[in-house]
Amino acid sequence: MTTDAASGTHAPDGTRWVNLGRACEILGVNESTVRRWADSGELRCFRTPGGHRRFAEGDLVAMTDGGAPQPERELETAAVNRIRRQLHSGSKDAAWYQTIEGSERDELRPLGMRLVALVGDYISRRQRRTQVEHEVDEIGHQYGHILHERGTPLLRAVEAFTFFRRSLDETAKQLAERKSMSADEAARARAAIAGLADRVLLGVTAAYDTTGRP
Repeated sequence: MTTDAASGTHAPDGTRWVNLGRACEILGVNESTVRRWADSGELRCFRTPGGHRRFAEGDLVAMTDGGAPQPERELETAAVNRIRRQLHSGSKDAAWYQTIEGSERDELRPLGMRLVALVGDYISRRQRRTQVEHEVDEIGHQYGHILHERGTPLLRAVEAFTFFRRSLDETAKQLAERKSMSADEAARARAAIAGLADRVLLGVTAAYDTTGRP
């Protein structure tokens, strides 16, 4: 193999192998999760003579269905990758997801993708904040309406909400560390996410409170 200046190696067959840190960036999950997937055989890897894992970059990109993040959309890409992997990891925090039917997931997925994009827009000020807040309110209400109409208990809806909120918060925390943001900058970003999340929760509960009323 030949060493690449960026942090990986190329095999004779053209496969690019990257280190653990780069694998985490592509997948949007932490090191322990990547190690677990490698140990269980879900991820192809090999160990260097020094004992370090190397992962096939093409396999990682295929898992994300979206490739490496664009710099201006780093938060959104990292959050979507994290959420996707957690939902399919079988973790206790994502148990609620298994109770939702496939057709319901299909309805909720585009709303979730749009919500994550709005969070990124809000923090980076790519849109006027009042516009983002208005759309977030609408998404929260749509979430609640879909879940309520399909007979999902409010408790289950709140479980889903807390899962997404934690995922966004953890993603923001990781990006703050990676970008060496100051404590004040990181606190403002996380406060902005918390504020938007609160608006979503209010929208969800309002839909449950009003759906079915004359």
